[in-house]
Amino acid sequence: MTVAAVAREAYTQHMQGGKMKYRYLGLGVGLTALLSSIAQAMAQGQVAPRAESAAAKSVKQTWTAPRTADGHPDLQGVWANNVATPLERPKELDGRALLTDQEVAALKKKAHELFGGGNSDAAFGDTVYRTVWANVKGTTSGFKSVDGETGDYSSVWTVEREWENRTSLITDPADGRLPAMTPEGQKRRAANGFEFARRPDGPQDRALQERCITYGSPQLTAGYQSYSQIVQTASAVAFGTEMIHDVRIIPLDGRPHLPSVVQLWLGDSRGHWEGDTLVVDTTNYKPASFMGASSEKLRVTERFTRTGPDSLKYEITIDDPGTWTKPWSLMIPLKHTPDLIYEYACQEGNVGLTGILAGARAEEQAAAGSESRKGPK
Repeated sequence: MTVAAVAREAYTQHMQGGKMKYRYLGLGVGLTALLSSIAQAMAQGQVAPRAESAAAKSVKQTWTAPRTADGHPDLQGVWANNVATPLERPKELDGRALLTDQEVAALKKKAHELFGGGNSDAAFGDTVYRTVWANVKGTTSGFKSVDGETGDYSSVWTVEREWENRTSLITDPADGRLPAMTPEGQKRRAANGFEFARRPDGPQDRALQERCITYGSPQLTAGYQSYSQIVQTASAVAFGTEMIHDVRIIPLDGRPHLPSVVQLWLGDSRGHWEGDTLVVDTTNYKPASFMGASSEKLRVTERFTRTGPDSLKYEITIDDPGTWTKPWSLMIPLKHTPDLIYEYACQEGNVGLTGILAGARAEEQAAAGSESRKGPK
């Protein structure tokens, strides 16, 4: 059975089972169909349907990963990244790699009070963790909107986050914080739209994700359209992300990387198996394609390991001497979900960028009018 056929069969069974969960109402048939069509263009490997018995659905020490026809662990499916753990360890938690179970329970309860039910302002990224921690510790009177301006999102746009004992996704360095950036990295970060103080002359002055180009690879966003889908054959793996529907095709046949002069937003990925772990090595990135700061020297190593029926350990090492003073690593615990991923329409409806540029021109005209009224100096 081809990858496309497996995907169609799974989609049909899912629809007939009445378990559809609409996460994002996009335009078109979604990432499943996209990955399936891409898979048909790859070498026609054969994949066995996922075999998850009743025993495999219970977490046991004897659990073993389901296998594809070629004997490797089956990584296929939709995987969610909704973990609340921040990328960097907050300064108020310096020296504490882990929280107690009681602290985690208190954070989870407070997070539900602040963001549950879609009745409050939304919080994105690490703001969720910092806000909840501050409320639990009594250092703030309550949640405050992201910016308080018209057009703020409500929490109905986000999902409730999952809480764990770790205080940072970063596992190396041991302090759970990013290494210092090089001066060149700081300049790239500023030039790629992270300093919004100046008015943009054109689209190129805004961030890549705001222009619907890419959120970069690997994507670290959690809790907001942060799902991924894996389609797997014996000779290649397709890894698709919900945000801006980026898809990477990762050959497993040992072919070399592209020449260094070929630079891509998602880089050039090559994969191989080390036991039951899929290891992906990616080079040839365009400058500023990762976190708005990376250089052409960026090299990313990813490791995907099934650790349970519904869990995938996703380890990432970032090595970019042109941006950070030393390599750093993180681990994101991904969870399998029955939810489907629908097409992420970004540039197709990107009226926000038009408004941003129109607003900048209006500000310039207002400033020019103000100067003319002052008269000559």
